Amino acid sequence: MKRILKLIGVLIILIPVSVIGFLYFKFPNAEPALEISAGNDPERIQRGKYLANHVSACMDCHSIRDWSKFSGPLVQETLGEGGEVFDQKIGFPGSFIAPNITPSALGKWTDGEILRAISSGINKEGDALFPVMPHPAYGQMDKEDLISIISYLRSLEPIEKKNPNSKPDFPFNLILRTIPSPAKFGQLPNKKDKVSYGKYLFVAAACTECHTKQDKGKPIVGMELAGGFEFPLGNGTKIISANLTPDKETGLGNWTEARFVKRFKSMELPKYKPHSIKEGEFQTIMPWTMYAGMTEEDLAAIFAYLQTVPAIKNKITN
Repeated sequence: MKRILKLIGVLIILIPVSVIGFLYFKFPNAEPALEISAGNDPERIQRGKYLANHVSACMDCHSIRDWSKFSGPLVQETLGEGGEVFDQKIGFPGSFIAPNITPSALGKWTDGEILRAISSGINKEGDALFPVMPHPAYGQMDKEDLISIISYLRSLEPIEKKNPNSKPDFPFNLILRTIPSPAKFGQLPNKKDKVSYGKYLFVAAACTECHTKQDKGKPIVGMELAGGFEFPLGNGTKIISANLTPDKETGLGNWTEARFVKRFKSMELPKYKPHSIKEGEFQTIMPWTMYAGMTEEDLAAIFAYLQTVPAIKNKITN
């Protein structure tokens, strides 16, 4: 009996150790970084600037936002320096800090390593990146668009700022290693195919991440784009994402294209002046001032796509 108990004790120790060892050596599923050169073509940089600031909104997390103003507009002199914190206070399984992505921090990275980080969620050292940076969505974008973003990042003003490293909690630090996967690059649709083009932009903006309710980190089946994702703001209050489906009572079913486009463009800087937010007043993490910089044509295409998704009744109250 003692031998059996001893054997069981050994197994209790060895099995978890074996699992941990397997996850560390098997994952993340990293492919070699591609050998590419983003270059500094002005047109490519301009395309990357548009995507990084107004569609994929990379600058949203990788800059400082002024939360004393509505929607937290960017502090322009901090563009790309990182530092935004996503931690346990707002429901994350660890402390995740957006890194510096200006040339001072990416100087030793190859363009291929940056592409792999954006599209597959694996950094230069081969570590997994938490998908608050939505690499599963970015990995579906046209590779040329992602290369344009890289070209733009290379053109940013270098900022010497060292941000703390992210620290996932146990056991999520092990789970995190299984999340990255090789990119499945898509192709930029022709703008004449309005719905397909709108879907491409919608995915590139990773809207699904915030507008689909989740349970234990996984989207709830049957609630796609119906809103309901809760965002605790750290001060005891929370906001809930909106229903984007074409449900006529609780979603965008009664909206027109003109109303949708106007809703965004009404918050375009510098014409729009974000008002100051006092303690207890309604605030949103939705980067309206960034998405407002999209062209009316692109916003109209996104609306056209949203009108094709299944209508789901889900009343949201903020």
